[in-house]
Amino acid sequence: MIRAVVFDVGETLVRDDRYWTAWADWLNVPPHTASALVGAVVAQGRDNADALRLIRPGIDLATEYAARDAAGRGEDLDETDLYDDVRPALTELRDLGLRVVIAGNQTARAGELLRALDLPADLVVTSGEWGVAKPAPEFFRKVVEAAQAAPAETLYVGDHPANDVTPAAAAGLRTAHLRRGPWGHLWADSPQVTEVADWRISTLTALPPLLTA
Repeated sequence: MIRAVVFDVGETLVRDDRYWTAWADWLNVPPHTASALVGAVVAQGRDNADALRLIRPGIDLATEYAARDAAGRGEDLDETDLYDDVRPALTELRDLGLRVVIAGNQTARAGELLRALDLPADLVVTSGEWGVAKPAPEFFRKVVEAAQAAPAETLYVGDHPANDVTPAAAAGLRTAHLRRGPWGHLWADSPQVTEVADWRISTLTALPPLLTA
């Protein structure tokens, strides 16, 4: 029985469109160039930040984040960045009595912005705040603590096989792969998903019926 549902953030709850467009503007390249390079590194199984390293070899991302903040062009999230199914799905899960947690690989600033959206969740936390990121086992140990449920009673929902499905399953959690965003679509039919994920979904609103069946 599932008692807690934990969600990834990027391309699970939040569209990454504006994130990559902002980086393209900052690095002075067309948005389609950044998008194409993100797609290329995704297909190669590389970290999506490698797209920025291809645009500007040797880039120091921490320095660039700080420079963007100083220029008033730092991270931003608002209601328009959320996928349409986020609030309905999270609300229904909470109405079912499940604990809802949001925990993904984001900066501490992104955590602040997510909490400001007042999402229907019991806890919102990021890797930047925890000091450990997916797919590290320690991240998923913290997920279990945040869920306040046993691993087998905790469901982790995400789009990325290597960052979400595989390490969550290795930690003893149940998993749901979301076919959304470049990672979700590209790897949806890979053995990493088909042989590991407990559920495969295309919308978050599919979760409540699955968990109450």
